[in-house]
Amino acid sequence: MATTIRLTRMGRKKRPFYRLVVLDSRKRRDGAYLANLGYYNPFTDPHEVELHTDDIVAWLSKGATLSETARSLLKAEGVMYKYSLVKQGMDVAEVARLMDDWTAKASAKKEGAVAAANAKVEAERAARVKREDDAKAKVAEEAAAAAAKVAEEAAAKAAEEAAAKAAEEAAAKAAEEATEEAPAEAAAEEAPAEAAAEEAPAEAAIEEAPVEAAAEEVPAEAVAEEASAAAADGEETKSDAEEEGSK
Repeated sequence: MATTIRLTRMGRKKRPFYRLVVLDSRKRRDGAYLANLGYYNPFTDPHEVELHTDDIVAWLSKGATLSETARSLLKAEGVMYKYSLVKQGMDVAEVARLMDDWTAKASAKKEGAVAAANAKVEAERAARVKREDDAKAKVAEEAAAAAAKVAEEAAAKAAEEAAAKAAEEAAAKAAEEATEEAPAEAAAEEAPAEAAAEEAPAEAAIEEAPVEAAAEEVPAEAVAEEASAAAADGEETKSDAEEEGSK
């Protein structure tokens, strides 16, 4: 009878485990099996494997074939290595010794693989933490830069407003000073005009005084001339009278 050693699915949905069984190769895959050779649970860490090594070697010695999945599992667990030793005709003690050596090497290899896997996980975790820290630092740096920019813009705006306010105050002060200086200049301009107006009558009076004095002097001179003429006429009359008397 042709037989096959394969894995048959057991367990519940999304949580399966597999049983290693011997089946009649002429029957359907999930039909009744001839022997249960162990089980394999991939959902534990590490994977849980329980095999009946001697029974498996016996069925293989009877000519049972293996599915690809079952062959991979048996090779990983050293069953295929033990079967090769038995096929070579070694005695039980030698087979046991060689299997112990293989098991020690396999255990060391598994431990190394586990350590490497743990180191990889730790490295990935450290890298993830570093990326998160870098991202947080970048966000904090961007926030600080944004805050500094806002503060700088606020300071520039405040300085601009202060400059504009100072310019307005200076312009208002200048306008106020100009307004205060205008009446003073007008008063200053009016004062010389009034002084000139006051000086004009005085100058006119000064100019009229010589004219009046001259006018007053003219009659005096005329009177003096008339007096002189009268005296001359008197002397002429007297002379004429004397001349007539002597005649």
